Amino acid sequence: MPVVSASGATPACTVDYSVTNQWDTGFQGSVTITNNAAARSSWSLAFGFADGQKVTQGWNAQWSQSGTAVTAANETWNGTLATGASVTAGFIGSWSGRNTVPTAFKLDGTTCNVDSEPSSPPPSDTTPPPSDGTAPALHVTGNRLVDASGATRRLLGVNRSGGEFDCVQGYGIWDGPVDDAAIQAIADWHADAVRIPLNEECWLGLSNVKPEYSGANYTSAVQELVARIEAHGMTPVLDLHWTHGQYTGNSAGCSDVHATCQKPMPDAQYSPSFWSSVASTFKGDQAVVFDLFNEPYPDRATSTTTQAWQCWRDGGTCPGISYEVAGMQDLVDAVRGTGAHNVVLAGGLAYSNDLSQWLTYRPSDPTGNLAAAYHGYNFNSCAGESCWNSTLAPVAAQVPLVAGEIGENTCSHGFVDQAMKWFDDRGLSYLGWTWNTWDCSSGPSLISAYDGTPTAYGIGVRDHLRAVNP
Repeated sequence: MPVVSASGATPACTVDYSVTNQWDTGFQGSVTITNNAAARSSWSLAFGFADGQKVTQGWNAQWSQSGTAVTAANETWNGTLATGASVTAGFIGSWSGRNTVPTAFKLDGTTCNVDSEPSSPPPSDTTPPPSDGTAPALHVTGNRLVDASGATRRLLGVNRSGGEFDCVQGYGIWDGPVDDAAIQAIADWHADAVRIPLNEECWLGLSNVKPEYSGANYTSAVQELVARIEAHGMTPVLDLHWTHGQYTGNSAGCSDVHATCQKPMPDAQYSPSFWSSVASTFKGDQAVVFDLFNEPYPDRATSTTTQAWQCWRDGGTCPGISYEVAGMQDLVDAVRGTGAHNVVLAGGLAYSNDLSQWLTYRPSDPTGNLAAAYHGYNFNSCAGESCWNSTLAPVAAQVPLVAGEIGENTCSHGFVDQAMKWFDDRGLSYLGWTWNTWDCSSGPSLISAYDGTPTAYGIGVRDHLRAVNP
């Protein structure tokens, strides 16, 4: 991918422009602005396209274009730019014939990437800064998640569903309130982590989603929720849940090409772009964990287990899946290509219930911040100690293991009690599905009201979290 970077002595400002994905008539671009001059409370970046390219969607900035001239101005929440600080904004554009990379950039009228008087270089981002809130900055050491001091941390909490479906269905962004009182109710259960399912088409602002629920509006809402969760000392886990790509094979959740249901694998067209954008947005905040793809199930489409695991890791043209697949390695590469060091989770096959060959096929992560994700329900194949001992324990011996979803559809908590104890005994992490006011007899709903009133099933999770996480 073409990248324009600054070089030489320290300029007043530097701009890194990159094309993170490109297809026949469109592309995704990204600009990272570093301010090496005095701190500023607002900013506006100007540059020009040489080949008639057009910005069609954008995020993390207010994008506008007149002729060939493009302007990206700060949003209300990211206008402050301290000396040495950086901000990244992304966009979707159209092109035809050529897609020449811009080379001239001005920040508030000052030409960037041009040497100024020698001074100390801007801070390196090889070691990302700590969390913006009170949540701990996390990384992997051996098979443990640890904070900046090296103390072991477990992710014990809940899922907050809604961000994956409300936007694409045209109802809103969240299912129910996510204000401070609603997040305080989660914290009152003594949760220390909240998993947030997301929709890639809503994040990227694609045209099939209402603009009020997509693009900048959606990404801003996610950023606000992340900040609120961190302010309560909890770890936000961002999960790619619903994705693009038409699949009508075995166990299809829908026949729609759009991100209106769970697909068997991420799509090569948009999923890497989603993760490039999300990682660029949060790479300065090590408290945020990235869950690469909710519940892969290429094993339902392919004819052999080997084909399924190869599809899971490598993507490409997978048997039984009509769209080009992005494998787990593609998504790790998309995240790391932004410079993000955040912990990433990768679930296995069979809706993340099968980790039997996870160690054999695990993707390569140059930062070493890779963890495994397991999903377990009472109705799954791997839902008891025998399977956990044989397939999960070997994985947990080598990398951190997070049960990103646990639950049962019985309106009771016998299964989750057993699962939480097994994970507790090994110092592992788990998050209950889900903090939504649905009927617990039709699905594992933890609450009957957003003030934290538990269902009969939720009582088990709440009481256990309070006992193990005082």
